[in-house]
Amino acid sequence: MDVKRFFSATLICLALALPGRMAWAGAYDTIENSSPQKVVDGMATKAVRGMANIATGWLEFPKQICLKYDEDGAVKGILVGPLKGFGMTLVRTASGVGELATFFIPWPGFYDPYFEPAFVWEKE
Repeated sequence: MDVKRFFSATLICLALALPGRMAWAGAYDTIENSSPQKVVDGMATKAVRGMANIATGWLEFPKQICLKYDEDGAVKGILVGPLKGFGMTLVRTASGVGELATFFIPWPGFYDPYFEPAFVWEKE
C-alpha cells in the first residue's frame, strides 16, 4: 500500500469513526450537544484558520526577530530571533496543514486551534 492510499484510508476511517465519540471532558461544546449550525461554523472556522496559517506562516520569521529584539535586546534579536522564527514558521505552517486536513474532526476540544495564538497577527 502506497503512502497516499494509507493516508487517505486513515483520514476516511477517522472521519467515519470519530465524530460520534468526540465528547471529551472539559470541552464546552461537543458534537452531542451542539446544533448543526455550530458544528458547521466550527468546521468552517478551523478550515479558514488552517488556510490562513498556511498562507501567513512565513510571517513568524520577522515577527520572532522583532519580539526577541524588543524583549531581550539587539544581540538576541539578531542571533536567536531568526532561529526561533524559522522554527515557528515550520510549526505554524504545519499546524495550518493539519487543521485544513482535519477540519471536519472536532479536535482538539470543539474545533479549537492547535496552539495559541491561533493566528500569526495575534499577540502572544
